[in-house]
Amino acid sequence: MPATDGLLLVDKPGGWSSHDVVARSRRLCGTRKVGHAGTLDPMATGLLVLGVGKATRLLTHLVGCDKDYDATIRLGESTITDDAEGEVTASVPVTDLDPGRLAAAVARLTGDVQQVPSSVSAVKVDGKRSYHRVRSGEDVDLPARPVRVARFDVLATRSATGASGVPVLDVDVRVTVSSGTYVRALARDLGTDLGVGGHLVALRRTRVGGFDLADARPLDDLTAAFERGEEMPVVPLVDAATAAFPTRRLDEAEARALGYGQRIPSAQPGRSDVVAAVSPDGTLVALLDESRSTAKARVTFAPAST
Repeated sequence: MPATDGLLLVDKPGGWSSHDVVARSRRLCGTRKVGHAGTLDPMATGLLVLGVGKATRLLTHLVGCDKDYDATIRLGESTITDDAEGEVTASVPVTDLDPGRLAAAVARLTGDVQQVPSSVSAVKVDGKRSYHRVRSGEDVDLPARPVRVARFDVLATRSATGASGVPVLDVDVRVTVSSGTYVRALARDLGTDLGVGGHLVALRRTRVGGFDLADARPLDDLTAAFERGEEMPVVPLVDAATAAFPTRRLDEAEARALGYGQRIPSAQPGRSDVVAAVSPDGTLVALLDESRSTAKARVTFAPAST
């Protein structure tokens, strides 16, 4: 039988696209209604948050959550894709790098910054994905856009030999970024700032909003559980919503009104984030917009019965 409505937290393996994981999870969960809350490139591993059943309606709001990543940036080589999957376009031997220079460059890329997405990103240009245009041989010039890098910590550095045979420096980092930030672009920009070029050689997502990699299951483990006839470890809909969003406990009258599509007074007028509205019996009723004096449901999960 189909899995219950909720979120499935998957530790994505390298070499799989996010679409591949969704396709496998549709079989594991017994439903076509599975989507993800933010893609990971095939080379990346880590937390992929999947919505199952009604929880696919949460995904639009989860995409905007901030995220944590562990990454390795290679200084000394630039690639056409800003990551290890692209061909090297320039190389500069890096045998030593003053820690103070590195720290200063990292600091300049921390906080509110203007970032030009990688040309092979999924950003659309005149209705067509940028990466499709690049792979068709077009030159793509994407505009910079504001992003926030709340944390950019250097964990370790070590010497290595690059794909072009030159000595390079691998830098292990941990970052916390806003939605829409490209860690590949951070790697590129760090190398550009230091005058040696750079690209991303490893990326692992460890957090999406209120969800942590520690609670995710490897895809192989989920497949093995399915073959044993076990249920998928789906986070129930109400638990998923209250973990991801601020929560408002409704009384019976408020729950009934929202179920009929009516507005109710806002608990905190003027707030910009959505609020999970939960009925007295613990049912997720709606995601609320409380930006005005009266709150309206952006998404209703428990319409009133007629």
